[in-house]
Amino acid sequence: MKILYVHERFGALAGAEANAFITAQELGGRGHHTGILHGPGTGKNEDGWSRVFTERFALTGDSAAQTRAALAAFQPDAVYVHKMADLEVIQTLVNSGLPLVRMVHDHDIYCMRSYKYHYFSRKICTRAASLYCVFGCGACVVKNNSGGFPLKWVSYRAKQREIALNRRFHRMAVVTEYMRDELLHNGFDAERIEIHAPVPRMGDPDLRSTFSDRNLILYAGQIIRGKGVDVLLESLARVKSKFECIILGDGNHKSYCEELSRKLGLEDRVHFKGFIPQEELKAYYRECSVVALSSVWPEPIATIGLEVMRYALPVVAFDAGGIKDWLKDGFNGHLIPWMNRDAFAAGLDDLLQNKTRAKQLGENGLQLVSARYDFPAYIAGLETMFERAIGESSRCAPHSPPLEGDYSSKPAVTVPA
Repeated sequence: MKILYVHERFGALAGAEANAFITAQELGGRGHHTGILHGPGTGKNEDGWSRVFTERFALTGDSAAQTRAALAAFQPDAVYVHKMADLEVIQTLVNSGLPLVRMVHDHDIYCMRSYKYHYFSRKICTRAASLYCVFGCGACVVKNNSGGFPLKWVSYRAKQREIALNRRFHRMAVVTEYMRDELLHNGFDAERIEIHAPVPRMGDPDLRSTFSDRNLILYAGQIIRGKGVDVLLESLARVKSKFECIILGDGNHKSYCEELSRKLGLEDRVHFKGFIPQEELKAYYRECSVVALSSVWPEPIATIGLEVMRYALPVVAFDAGGIKDWLKDGFNGHLIPWMNRDAFAAGLDDLLQNKTRAKQLGENGLQLVSARYDFPAYIAGLETMFERAIGESSRCAPHSPPLEGDYSSKPAVTVPA
């Protein structure tokens, strides 16, 4: 198969980029030909991406024309869209009549804020996209991360168009039942939604933590507000056990969290180490007693949890989004009521004070991830999904809701907040 990836970035950055890279690498190893239509580079591992994607098409000007040119040059059997907010690109792909598959990494498609929780209250949104987003939530004005004026306008009409366009894809691949339900709430066809969790590669089967008296708590991920590192720090201030916490990663909330750590008197026990290469994580896994996942936004899945379970490490996390798909309270860690700092601290204390229990929960997690999240089966599932999309496309074009005037041909089901 010839598969054209479409993504807004080129190079390593976060979970979406890691998934695009690792799946393209594995599909290439299985004899498939992968190219990519992409936005600007990230400056990280671009050489590696160039080796995996042997044909590359950059979006630098007229995105519709460049998309048509890429399709003509690459002649894909299927198009695999990851993150892409440019509606001219999506419209051109839909108009092409090619088999289209979308990997839904997060809430960008159907949430005007893109992260499904309110910035000020931090409450998780459970509504489908509707006029409430404008008049009730005020999501038409959001933070501008592109520089310049701190706020930007988001068009509700454009968001409805984006939803309508994505409903016309042959397959929507999601990572958890929670994400499937979010699409259903927004009027997507249940028969075209498939769950394919982005499974990490197998870990080192011989690597196990010492669960030493160091009592190391590990956080690894972006340090942005939705990841709740500030809430983690407030929880750590309530932990009764002796501990050390290593925080790995960078982000625009890092300086705030560093200052908060000092204010809470945690500077001798909490250490911010910044971004480190994947291989260096193993040194921390060997000493780690528990992994803290403090996200307060509704995580689609939080793949770091699946990764650390490969190393038989227990996890303590808030019940936010799709985390409950893989974290079973009392089995492979502790699933904590959302934003309950006291309960989060108690969950950490439980595992720091009882290493036998921590080891058993870690082993339970390894059994779960090995049984449910098999990497070869994951890639084979993607291949089958592409084949189905190609077969269906050859028989008939997907149902096409109108794109002018009324963008709500499939009524969205509103779930009460």
